[in-house]
Amino acid sequence: MDWWLEIRQRVLRQGVSKRQVLRETGLHWSTLEKILHYGSPPGYQRRQPIVKPKIGPWLGRISQMLAEDQGKQYHTAKRIFERLRAEGFTGGYTIVKDAVRELTRHRQEVFLPLSQRPGEAQVDFGQAVVKMAGVLRKVVFFVMALCHSDAFFVMAFDRECTEAFWEGHVRAFAFFGGVPGRITYDNSKITVAQILGSHIRRITEGFRQLVSHYLFDYHFCRIRRANEKGVVEGIVKYTRLNFLVPVPEVRDFAELNAYLLACCQNDLERRLWGKPYTKAQLLQEDQAVFHPLPAAAFEACRIEKAAADSEALVRFDTNDYSVPVEYAYHPLVVKGYLDRVELCHREQLVAIHPRCWEREQQFFDPVHYLPLLERKPYSLEHARPFERWALPDCFSVLQRRLEAQGPAGRREYIRVLRLLEKHDLATLGGAIEKALALGLAHADAVIQLVLGPQVWGRTSFSLAGREHLRWVTVATTDIRAYQALLGPGGEA
Repeated sequence: MDWWLEIRQRVLRQGVSKRQVLRETGLHWSTLEKILHYGSPPGYQRRQPIVKPKIGPWLGRISQMLAEDQGKQYHTAKRIFERLRAEGFTGGYTIVKDAVRELTRHRQEVFLPLSQRPGEAQVDFGQAVVKMAGVLRKVVFFVMALCHSDAFFVMAFDRECTEAFWEGHVRAFAFFGGVPGRITYDNSKITVAQILGSHIRRITEGFRQLVSHYLFDYHFCRIRRANEKGVVEGIVKYTRLNFLVPVPEVRDFAELNAYLLACCQNDLERRLWGKPYTKAQLLQEDQAVFHPLPAAAFEACRIEKAAADSEALVRFDTNDYSVPVEYAYHPLVVKGYLDRVELCHREQLVAIHPRCWEREQQFFDPVHYLPLLERKPYSLEHARPFERWALPDCFSVLQRRLEAQGPAGRREYIRVLRLLEKHDLATLGGAIEKALALGLAHADAVIQLVLGPQVWGRTSFSLAGREHLRWVTVATTDIRAYQALLGPGGEA
């Protein structure tokens, strides 16, 4: 551009002749005329389209193939090249790839910019890889994004399921401080039982419970129209690229979700392009039109009816969980939370286990089987509930000493184990250690030490409810009367 400007200055302002400029620069006469005519280089203008002898006759056929595509079943450039070769095409793969790129670029959908009203939200799930407890694994993360303020909440889960869907909403509403008036979803099996029309859905029972509790309006995208919830789609990508790169190294989901929550809170101080305020300030406009949180908390658990089998096991979500043996063959209600499984009988909690997200696993609480073990004492070494029961060393010492006393020693040891039905492991372990230190390897001694002086040291007899005993008199015993029971020489 400097050279262009210098030539124009010399000829048009300084009066230098064109012939002199041509001799000094070696330019062609027509090039000099172009420089003097245009204020800046006009660029090259092609008068006729490029001739493509190889691919040109096949462009119509490529367009036809692309028009026949159905959703995710679409032609790649490689597949089109293979089909063209089978039909007689003699060109190379590169020109086919360039032609496909050009044709698909012009056929992409164009969207209208939309205004986002306060109080509306969108929900979606994403996937990512994390290093949890030293192992790389895939997790899903729930995202709820507010369209107006662009504030969002992210929480990671083991699996995309109803319980995760519920828990994500409960935590998101608490994070935002209210319930959005309208929430947009895709057509997942968690929310939609049947698609009846463009925007008409028969929702699932689990989703109906959530809507009934929080009373928000819901909206579903059309099939294969993820752009209708483009805000949350962008947040899913933003979360993956900004919060989960590099791959986080965490101990468990609690640490991962604490990290994600801090990221969401810090992001509220960010100001988006074209917005006059930060997300935290815009969030106040969303909160002004939110529905208030219900007074009662939503119980984010899946409830199913079940029955314990002959091994006192209840199957839930492909896994088996134990209950006390007295509830075998009884009907039970299973409550599946994200972190635990509760088993109830007639509204009474009878067992609780950590939730397992694997498949076909069995989880035993050895205490549940102690009453049965008392009837079948020789199952102690072979029963699965006791195979991996980690007890303090003092238990095995007591077991050896009791069994060394005779055949009844094993039953005595089981009596000690049954104390775990009412006392925690630390308390019972302390009592056993004390009994062993005193040389009292007996079940009765352990029982007395478990109860402690606060129980048996303050025992007193009360006449309450036994008023008839007030009239009973006991004569003073004469010890000399026992002498009559002794024979000659003081022997009985």
